[in-house]
Parts: sequence; C-alpha cells; structure tokens
Amino acid sequence: MGRPIKKTKMITDFPGAGALGTQGTIEVTAYFPSGGSLQQNDNSYIVSQRGSRQFKIHQGNDSSEAVYTLMAVAPASLAAGQFCVQVLLDDSSVAYVEKFYNRTIHYKTSGGAPGHTPYALSTDAAEDTVQSGKGVIDSV
Repeated sequence: MGRPIKKTKMITDFPGAGALGTQGTIEVTAYFPSGGSLQQNDNSYIVSQRGSRQFKIHQGNDSSEAVYTLMAVAPASLAAGQFCVQVLLDDSSVAYVEKFYNRTIHYKTSGGAPGHTPYALSTDAAEDTVQSGKGVIDSV
C-alpha cells in the first residue's frame, strides 16, 4: 500500500469529537452502497485508509460506515462498492481523484486525461477557492 495519507485529512476519531472531529476532513463526492442506490452530497467523509484505493467511508445518509474503492470517475459511472472525490483544478476544470498521497493527488479529468497536482482542502470547493498550482478538494 505504501504510506497512508495523514490521519489529519480524515476524521478525528476520539470519543466525544462530535462535529469538531470532522472539520477539515476529505468529503466524499458520491458513493454507491452495495444493495443501494447512488448517494451524493450528504456530508459523507473518509474515516480511514484500508489500502491504496480502499477507504472506510462514513455514510451521511444513515450514519453507518463501510469500505469502498476510490474510483476516478463521475458519480453517474460508479458501481456498487465504489466512491469518488471531485477536485477543482487550478484552471477551474473538474477532475476526479485516482489516488491520494500526503501532499499530492493523481487524478483523471472527465475526458480521461491523467495528471497529478498538490492539493488543498476547502470547505467550499468552488471557483472562488481555486489556488494557483493546486487542486482544491471539498472538505467537511
């Protein structure tokens, strides 16, 4: 698996952390639970890393947790057991994370072009948060 991403980019898992425990953590754009339907924009986030592309996700729709595979595809292309994380690139284009590293990400654009860039977390990953030379990922 290599080195996992820093726990500070995932939920702080100490008793009584509550809402403060999720601040500044990577938000999941969409996920597709086994036996369920596509879920989007419901404050789901990464809890822990289980492999290079395997992550435990807190599911915002029912507050449960499950392990999903990170895919670099748009939400509509997800299959059961998969999730995606959207990144806004410095040219304001949208891409999807293929692999996380501590300071950089590998991504694929909607056209399938691969790339890598340093990234930052923002609570509002919109055009006004674009940073020169960095991709911006939404955070809780």
